[in-house]
Amino acid sequence: MDSVPVEQKDPGWKLFGRVPHRDGSVKDPHKIHKEYESKTSRAGPGHSPPSPRQTVRKNLDFEPNSTTALILEARPANLPAKPAEEAQKHRQQYEEMVAQAKKRELKEAQKRRKQLELRCKVEESIGNAAQTWNQEILPNWSTMCNSRRVRDLWWQGVPPSVRGKVWSLAVGNELNITHELYNICLARARDKWKSMPTEPVTEGSSLADREASLELIKLDISRTFPHLCIFQQGGPYYDVLHSVLGAYTCYRPDVGYVQGMSFIAAVLILNLDTADAFIAFANLLNKPCQMAFFRVDHSLMLTYFAAFEVFFEENLPKLFAHFKENNLTPDIYLIDWIFTLYSKSLPLDLACRVWDVFCRDGDEFLFRVALGILHLYEDVLTRMDFIHNAQFLTRLPDHIPPDQLFSHIHAVHMTNKNRKWAQVLHALQKEQEWISPVLKR
Repeated sequence: MDSVPVEQKDPGWKLFGRVPHRDGSVKDPHKIHKEYESKTSRAGPGHSPPSPRQTVRKNLDFEPNSTTALILEARPANLPAKPAEEAQKHRQQYEEMVAQAKKRELKEAQKRRKQLELRCKVEESIGNAAQTWNQEILPNWSTMCNSRRVRDLWWQGVPPSVRGKVWSLAVGNELNITHELYNICLARARDKWKSMPTEPVTEGSSLADREASLELIKLDISRTFPHLCIFQQGGPYYDVLHSVLGAYTCYRPDVGYVQGMSFIAAVLILNLDTADAFIAFANLLNKPCQMAFFRVDHSLMLTYFAAFEVFFEENLPKLFAHFKENNLTPDIYLIDWIFTLYSKSLPLDLACRVWDVFCRDGDEFLFRVALGILHLYEDVLTRMDFIHNAQFLTRLPDHIPPDQLFSHIHAVHMTNKNRKWAQVLHALQKEQEWISPVLKR
């Protein structure tokens, strides 16, 4: 008796993409190897193996074969045969389906090939840039860091392999923090953790209690880059992030921990060793703009917002008027951007590229990036009302092409009536200092 199931004998079996078992389907290994060699043209003597790029490119040059699943089958024997006209019509439809499927797959293959070629080109460019940074720029940092050539390379993005070193040099260490000081602060933090009450800090706790407590760090770490799954409890960087933030609360108890700090520390940890990340973290937060925001100095924050609006009106008068008409003030979207240095608002790779130039140019670049984002989405934002503008700016698109954003940032001019950012900010600070005593009278 035939052991093959009845349903596998049915002509319609192939419609479901399943192939019935064949007798003697096991091939001789030597035969398989010879077939492979003949197909890949490697059987001939003296043939050199292809390079990895050639191999990848060859793999992409293929004839789509998934359409073989579309097999035209005759009707089962127990049904009447198709009329010749109907059979011809079905065959024509089948051939059209196969042709469309092949065309679609060829288009997808071409798209994948272009993506691969672009990725190879980008990787090659990054490799060449890394070599330049390692061999020419970093060994001669003091003499080359401000040269035109280095600034142009910097704008294009620092290669990830040297990013941490470049950030450390650019940020500097005005606070003269050493690795030993970090270890001392970390030891103090650990002692405080041991003596902490077991009750966790909740969202309902008072702001002062929460910001003064090391327990808030645990609460915030769980919300730091959750999609990466590396900073949450049990992840490889949980203890490292916890240590850096805890050490900072002991280093600057007057500032303590403020929400948003975890994102800044996390980005540094991804690019630097722990102690060096702490040094860069403390020095970054000691900059005037960051200190104003993290200490919640309302008057100084308003001064920064006012300076931003000066350049907003200068660069984007139409959008500025639209925001004014809808009462959309800068604090609605700028606070989150500045608090986290865009690490929460932008894709991580793009945020790191923003950090590259921020570490070089300072606070001014943070507000220039904000104007660049508004410049990029000006047409979209001018058609929205208050609610939709606020929603859009507080949750930017997940995919923003880095080169496109940076071209819009480059289009932003940080001059107003021949005054630069620092001059405008200084004038507004003086004005604020003059107004404040008058208001107190």
